[in-house]
Amino acid sequence: MFFDKMIKTLSHNLINIPGWYTKRKLVVIESDDWGAIRMPSKEAYNQFLKEGIRVDNDPYCRYDSLANKEDLEALFDVLTSVKDKNGNYAVFTADAVVANPDFRKIREADFCEYFYEPITVTMANSPAHERVFDLWKEGIKEGIFHPQFHGREHLNVKKWLSVLREGKDLVTKRAFELGTFGLTSKVNQSIQGNYMGAFDSAEKDDIKRYDKIIKEGLDLFENLFGYRSESFIATTYTWSPLIESSLNLNGVKYIQGLVSQRIPLDSGTKFYFKKNNYQGKRTKLGQVYLMRNCFFEPSHFRGKFDVVDECLSRINIAFRWGKAAVISSHRLNFIGNIDSQNRDGNLILFRKLLNGIVKKWPDVEFISSDELGRNIVGN
Repeated sequence: MFFDKMIKTLSHNLINIPGWYTKRKLVVIESDDWGAIRMPSKEAYNQFLKEGIRVDNDPYCRYDSLANKEDLEALFDVLTSVKDKNGNYAVFTADAVVANPDFRKIREADFCEYFYEPITVTMANSPAHERVFDLWKEGIKEGIFHPQFHGREHLNVKKWLSVLREGKDLVTKRAFELGTFGLTSKVNQSIQGNYMGAFDSAEKDDIKRYDKIIKEGLDLFENLFGYRSESFIATTYTWSPLIESSLNLNGVKYIQGLVSQRIPLDSGTKFYFKKNNYQGKRTKLGQVYLMRNCFFEPSHFRGKFDVVDECLSRINIAFRWGKAAVISSHRLNFIGNIDSQNRDGNLILFRKLLNGIVKKWPDVEFISSDELGRNIVGN
């Protein structure tokens, strides 16, 4: 036990040694999956369980859904409960997809052609979410909710359509009928492919397809939010360096992620792990990696360890080595549509974390991911 803890602490320190250095106490909170459909509704969740499809075995299927009004208002209340040395509230870098599948049109095309709809249409078509995008815009205006690009959609379109056309995977087909695609083998062993990795191929034809998806996605992002996203985080932390030129061409200067990158070697069956994307390292094109070095993921780890103390410990390590503390905290931690206790309990912990940060480091500064990138480049 002691040896394991020592190895873990050593690894937490090692990833923070190389790269960009600053004396400032910078905190970035990166939250993935905003805008994406995961579990469409509590009714769909209960229907899956009724049919013996164990969506409760995967935290994303169990908790994650489009944020509703109550989710956002509760989150914003916590973000505005603290201020940094400059008088700024805590800010969420909301890594968002900008589209979801248009299930009706895809069905009408017999799964032979893909269609998508902007997230604003997805929200407008749901009575529980029709005014939610206005709250997004309010959060942007207040400087507490700052969207960045997570992809056009959180989906490997080619793989998903192929399985649906084939028609043999009955669980994936049933998920489509209930308005989702985000089930995994944790839910049912019959699901062999993970559809969530939008860029998990290195095949030449797929890279061309990704170039189109990236351009369309970033253009739609600008249309929705009124500014170009300068940073990007790949779904499932998986992407080939071959797409970085397309990202660069379309304005992405900073790449969020872990210290390790899952690189596809073929059409999505073989992968290589690159483990040195440290904070401030640059791609061959000059784009800057913004490494995540802290984690607040209570929906995954509640009951296994103290997520607040662990996160504060990792922030302390980051600051010790002159690094920005970049906290990963996925959307599912703040959603109560399926289970309100998930949101409410996690927000209590999140408030405790933010209070702990400003108390321990009164000179802290809350900034967004793209702002961190500009600080690194500026130095």
